[in-house]
Amino acid sequence: MTAIDLGRPVQGDVVELILEDHRRFEDLMRTMRDATADRDAARRAFSELHVAHALAEEELVYPKLRRKRAIGEHEEEHGHEEHAEGNEALLALLELSGTDTQAYDDALEKLAELINHHLTEEELTILNPAREEVGDQVRAELGAAFAERRNELLDQGCGSEAQVRKIVEEARGEGLLDDED
Repeated sequence: MTAIDLGRPVQGDVVELILEDHRRFEDLMRTMRDATADRDAARRAFSELHVAHALAEEELVYPKLRRKRAIGEHEEEHGHEEHAEGNEALLALLELSGTDTQAYDDALEKLAELINHHLTEEELTILNPAREEVGDQVRAELGAAFAERRNELLDQGCGSEAQVRKIVEEARGEGLLDDED
């Protein structure tokens, strides 16, 4: 668990809750780049939030949006792949011992590139269709379920280096990651 506030929503439109987390990711990446900040605390907080957010989306949000025909199989699978790539880059960052090295800067740049790409693509190809194709009541119900699962995962400390390594190994076993990466 980290001292950085990751928010604890309990309800809301699922699209808005996801967007709030996207802004948190951007803020945490900015902190991880700041040489005067507690980069390690930001790195740990980012890891916790990334894992909880991605798992809650994969378990609850993507399948529901697919059942509601807001997104197709391709969008769901691509979201999984991009989460796996983000976790792989996150693991590389977590495995580094310091935060004041060129290796850290390079790993953070790779993570930021993947995350920023995913946030943009998800907002365009998943969240926009969710706004247009899914009613307010369903988005509110899904928001409450997403928030509950996300918070439960945060309470479990889901973003430890060991947990992220396990998630990356599972993704590799499922063929979500290219071997040459």
